[in-house]
Amino acid sequence: MKLNFSSGLLAVLLVSLLASCGGSKTPKNAQGQLIGVSPRPKYFPPVPYGMVYVPSGTFHMGPSDEDLNYAYTARNKSISISGFYMDATEITNNEYRQFVQWVTDSIAHVMMGYVKNDGGEDYIDWKKKINYRDKSTIDQLDGMMYAPEDRLYGRREFDVRKLVYHAETFNWEQAKKRENANVSRSKFIVKKDVAIYPDTLCWIRDFSYAYNEPMTRMYFWHPAFDNYPVVGVTWHQANAFAEWRSKFWEDYRISKKLFTEDKFQLPSEAQWEYAARGGREQTPYPWGGYYIRNKKGCLLANFKPGRGNYPEDGGFYTVRADAYWPNDYGLYNMSGNVAEWTQDIYYENAYSFTSDMNPYLRMDVPDNAVPKMKRKAVRGGSWKDIGYFLQTGTRSYEYQDSAKSYIGFRCTIAFLSRSKNDFGHR
Repeated sequence: MKLNFSSGLLAVLLVSLLASCGGSKTPKNAQGQLIGVSPRPKYFPPVPYGMVYVPSGTFHMGPSDEDLNYAYTARNKSISISGFYMDATEITNNEYRQFVQWVTDSIAHVMMGYVKNDGGEDYIDWKKKINYRDKSTIDQLDGMMYAPEDRLYGRREFDVRKLVYHAETFNWEQAKKRENANVSRSKFIVKKDVAIYPDTLCWIRDFSYAYNEPMTRMYFWHPAFDNYPVVGVTWHQANAFAEWRSKFWEDYRISKKLFTEDKFQLPSEAQWEYAARGGREQTPYPWGGYYIRNKKGCLLANFKPGRGNYPEDGGFYTVRADAYWPNDYGLYNMSGNVAEWTQDIYYENAYSFTSDMNPYLRMDVPDNAVPKMKRKAVRGGSWKDIGYFLQTGTRSYEYQDSAKSYIGFRCTIAFLSRSKNDFGHR
């Protein structure tokens, strides 16, 4: 007798036969039981260099004292935050220069032809080193240099406007929408080129009729300022740094056959305020208490004391990123020194509708949008601000495409284990 199988029935039988034989992913010791895919390596979360652990917890987000002019832009709200790592200090000039150097080397490698092809894709061959002191090498990189008419005394120098980082991110906000469930993944990949060199002219642009030219000429590159916070970076540049930092670490861990971690990013407003408080409830400053001086009369942060006695706190402009005492989480200069970019858009009434669990209000808008849409939340106050802006609950903002001599940033990254007893966090 001849048997006729429909294509659908044949497919079902084939799958059944394959499953009964045991696939390559089926554990040998499963014995027909549900035991998960094995073997799986044990996971011990690495502590990113220069970061400290901020444990999960709940706090009252908002001012600990009366709001300035009763503006009510930060009403008190109970918020729960999951654990994360945060940079102990603001990102320093020397750390940001690693990013600048990487971008410079990447462009130079491509111009020199130091590229290898793998599966149709071009990759930079990092094993080939570039000697920037070699004249013939510099001749080949002439396209990266200032044009002859832009040179001082004929010196060949890199044109920093050509240092552009190519960032690729995933738009989760669009991907989560139900109507996009079956849309191609490529529709949510955002590719953007970002000029990454800090705006050193901010030192003379921010202050009219003030002699700050030495800071413009020296602050970013001179070794005297290596461990000082980087400034003159826009919100876009801070995000590009976080993207590069994520990829830089991810590439290394993949090369060593290690698990990759989550992405570095700017902190949300809630993360920043929770970390700044250092576990202290309803205290206006990271060190607790109601005063900016200790019992000996010493100032506890770098800001603008009195009516403008800038050097009284020990620094005329910025100070070292690890100056003063850290808060109880081990974080330095959460108040003063430089104000810090956060991930969130600045919206006056945000606390009324954002979640009470890891609140987050990011919105990517083009630089040609109306000014109100380009506002990004800035926290912590800076060396040129009065004491009110040093309070942990005080909110302020700056435009995403602005670079200031008093705004820097630090990064966070998620802590992937949620148990208090896991991996040494006891």
